[in-house]
Amino acid sequence: MTTDATTAEAALSASAVTTVLPTLTATAVLPTLTATAVLPTVTATAVLPTVTATVPDITERPGRFLPGWTAALTGLAAAAAGAWLLWRTGALPEQLAGRAVLPEPPAPRDLAGLWGAVLLLGALTAFALGGLTRGRPGNVWVLTRHGAYQGSVRDTGLLWISPLLGRRRMDVTLRHWRSRVIETVDADGTPLHASVLIVWRVRDTARAAFAIDDHSRYLREQVESAVARAFSRLPVDDFRGTGPTLRDGERLGDQLTRLLAADMRPVGVEVFSAQPVRLDYAPEVAAAMRRAQVSALDAKHRRAVLDDVLGAVAETVRGLTDRGLVQLDDYERRSLVRDLTVAFYTSRGPLAEVPKK
Repeated sequence: MTTDATTAEAALSASAVTTVLPTLTATAVLPTLTATAVLPTVTATAVLPTVTATVPDITERPGRFLPGWTAALTGLAAAAAGAWLLWRTGALPEQLAGRAVLPEPPAPRDLAGLWGAVLLLGALTAFALGGLTRGRPGNVWVLTRHGAYQGSVRDTGLLWISPLLGRRRMDVTLRHWRSRVIETVDADGTPLHASVLIVWRVRDTARAAFAIDDHSRYLREQVESAVARAFSRLPVDDFRGTGPTLRDGERLGDQLTRLLAADMRPVGVEVFSAQPVRLDYAPEVAAAMRRAQVSALDAKHRRAVLDDVLGAVAETVRGLTDRGLVQLDDYERRSLVRDLTVAFYTSRGPLAEVPKK
């Protein structure tokens, strides 16, 4: 009983406190902490070596040589001196076929010295005569020593070039070459077969010899590249208009010459002309393109005939009305124009037909 009374009094006291005191709301204001993991940004970049195709910085320069007659005289003099020393050593026979051909040599005092001089003169003779060569028109000697370029000799005639230098003959005459049939496409993607005539020569022998392994093969490969680039800029035929096409041989030849000359200049080759000598459709599309060409010619021909007829009709109607021969209203004028057009067009007969190819 006493416990219930105590509980009731506590409840009433709490109710009274709740009624008298204002309501207090305890809000725990805590700072918001955001944990952000700051990690270093690692960017994986694949560093690849840059490969740049460069042409060796080398140009043609004159090589060293001497006139051939000086080397020939030197070799003959050394040979004669060596023969005289051989006679002094007694190595040469005094008689041939029982006949005396040489006088008796004096007794040698220093035989070892004489033989040393003979060997020296023999080496000089071989060195002098071994360097003799002939320079030909249109050919150049490219000189090297241990693979390094030592100059070029363009002179002709009898020359002396050191036998210690390597020699390589190079043709610098004007040459022409006709390519094989090259498969390519025009601006519309139409397959074509083309052939090109190239006129060229070696201008810088140093670059032609050392900048490329084989300048002739390089020229053939660059011709195919230039043909692909030049032919892909224009259509081979324009059936719907009068725009530029690949049928303009002069324009196409100028483009090919410029492209090929720019490609071959770094390797010492000069291109004078690159002209297309054949331009045909590929066999798989030749028949279809021929039909399209005939249809275009048909439409063009009929359009030309119709323009002529309409011009004649207009001139006829204008002449009739200007002279006052007839007075026509709009309906009669249209009828007259229609009848005259039919009459003039049918009177052309075979002229209105498309020419057969």
